[in-house]
Amino acid sequence: MDNKSLTSLLLSLTLLLLFSTPSVVLAVTLEGKVIKVADGDTITIEDYQGNKHRIRLMGIDAPEKDQPYGDVATQSLAKLVSGKTVTIEYEKLDRYKRIIGKVLVDPPGEVFCMALDCVKKVDAGLEQIRKGLAWHYKKYQGEQSVDDRRAYGEAEVEAREKLLGLWKDSEPIAPWEWRRK
Repeated sequence: MDNKSLTSLLLSLTLLLLFSTPSVVLAVTLEGKVIKVADGDTITIEDYQGNKHRIRLMGIDAPEKDQPYGDVATQSLAKLVSGKTVTIEYEKLDRYKRIIGKVLVDPPGEVFCMALDCVKKVDAGLEQIRKGLAWHYKKYQGEQSVDDRRAYGEAEVEAREKLLGLWKDSEPIAPWEWRRK
């Protein structure tokens, strides 16, 4: 095989792998400081250029403000992200022009990092579910990665079993049902 044929074959294989491998290449990353927590699943950040962005946490639905546990969910999210720099991974906006994204924040407290055992950023949406302060929003789980879908689903099951947060109620009303009232 001559050099031209080998180069062509390698280029073809590279392109095939590039375009056939599922990836998050389309995801956009945004960083900014959290300047407002509207409720248990919505924040506003200010980026480094001074632009404000409203963010809806992907994959969760937290109780509405006038719903049982709405204030607790809001306070929990505020404690986790208020005034902190967060990283948003997103691919789309909702009908209200909010960014639908995964919100990542440094874990609370001092972070000590060894090369192989580094503490990763905390997924704020997953934390809300773990605390029993949000539902895994299964209606939109197809927009999540397989790993996130699994983690969110398992976290909700565990919170339910442990009767954490809103799962203390015998019949908690999901926010999407509450909004229909």
